[in-house]
Amino acid sequence: MAGGCGPVRTDLPTVILSVRFNIPQPEQKPQPVKYAICNETFGEMPLDQALQIARDAGYTGWEVAPFMITDDVPSFTADQRAAYRDAVSAGGLEIIGLHWLLAKTEGFHLTTLDEDVRRKTSEYFCELARLCRDLGGDVMVLGSPQQRNFPAGQTEEQAMEAAAACLRAVVPTLDECGVRIAIEPLGRGEGNFLNTAAAGRDLMNRIASDHVGLHLDVKAMSDEPTPVPQIIRDNADAMMHFHANDPNLLGPGMGDVDFRPIFEAVKEIGYDGWTSVEVFDYSLGAETIARQSMANMIAAQA
Repeated sequence: MAGGCGPVRTDLPTVILSVRFNIPQPEQKPQPVKYAICNETFGEMPLDQALQIARDAGYTGWEVAPFMITDDVPSFTADQRAAYRDAVSAGGLEIIGLHWLLAKTEGFHLTTLDEDVRRKTSEYFCELARLCRDLGGDVMVLGSPQQRNFPAGQTEEQAMEAAAACLRAVVPTLDECGVRIAIEPLGRGEGNFLNTAAAGRDLMNRIASDHVGLHLDVKAMSDEPTPVPQIIRDNADAMMHFHANDPNLLGPGMGDVDFRPIFEAVKEIGYDGWTSVEVFDYSLGAETIARQSMANMIAAQA
């Protein structure tokens, strides 16, 4: 076909065709934010009622504090785990994972120099990883300040190495279960260990596992001198989970923190995990907290 360019091939990859023939590509739409809420927000309320409030407010994720469903994780049977998971699913939400991992337990500690206690703590984290898997979740937020603070006679470096050793022992089980641990820095009012995102990264790097990352919490980040949006940007590569709350112990937008630049930073780094509401003051009631938190988060992104 002299002088012609021949027929256009349609078997070429779309990207190649678009470059050669300037075919416009469909606009990439930002992924919708996935909102979750922590189950202890609802106290002793019947599960079906709590789930309905959460669902009606717009949440699709359910974050579980283990002490809310059992006081003995190892004896919480497979049938009980399946029943709870199925009840949450029937209520229109999905279980995303666990938090408050060591709350209301005895005999466990993350930074202790007592190797026997540390071994038992590692074993308990493994139990929690299996619980998380069985419930359908894939992330465990490691906060629990009372079980990680170190005494005056121990150095921060010793505490860091003890914590790293404790968590390294859990990694094979995390791998087996497809579960991740998100290390949560907490403000100085909570204790003396991991008070900054940088310290959380230090611990994460000492473990050096894809199953261990960083959890960022607005209440905790507000205690740092670095602005919260900058902390989020600085830790974009490590951020595994996100809690939206306020230093006044209520939900996002219910205090003095401006969430607009925070959500701008979260969007900017391409975070596609869960945004989970965690509060500590329940005096307004679960329904008001759930609805107002959601309304504030949506307004902050408008």
